[in-house]
Amino acid sequence: MAVTQSRETRSLIAGEDLSSSQFKFVTLESDGQVDLADAAGERCFGVLENDPASGGEATVVVSGQTRITCGGTVAAGAQLQTDASGDAITAASGDVSMGYAMEAGVDGQVIAMELIQGGNILA
Repeated sequence: MAVTQSRETRSLIAGEDLSSSQFKFVTLESDGQVDLADAAGERCFGVLENDPASGGEATVVVSGQTRITCGGTVAAGAQLQTDASGDAITAASGDVSMGYAMEAGVDGQVIAMELIQGGNILA
C-alpha cells in the first residue's frame, strides 16, 4: 500500500495544466515554474503531490517517501527514473535515478517510493 512518510515539499507555480498529473515527476523550468517531466531519464525536480491547473500552486515533494505512478512493471527496491509521461519506470544506465521503489507496482498503479533530491546518474 502506497504511503507518504517524512518528506520535504516546495510550493511553486504550475507552468502548464497539471490537473491530471498528481503523483508524477515534474521538472523545474527556467521561468521558475514546474512542468510535467517529458523526456525519459531526465533529471526531475520532484513528484507532484496535488493537481493544479496552469498558474495554480503546485505542491512538489523534493525528498523523502512519497507516492508515484508507475509507467510499467517495477520491482520493490528498483531504482526509478521518469518516462516521457512523468511516470516511474525502472532506471536504465546513463539515465537519472530519482529514487527507489518501496514496493512492487504495475503500469498505472500508485506506489511508495523513496525520492532522492536531485537524483543520481546511473553508470
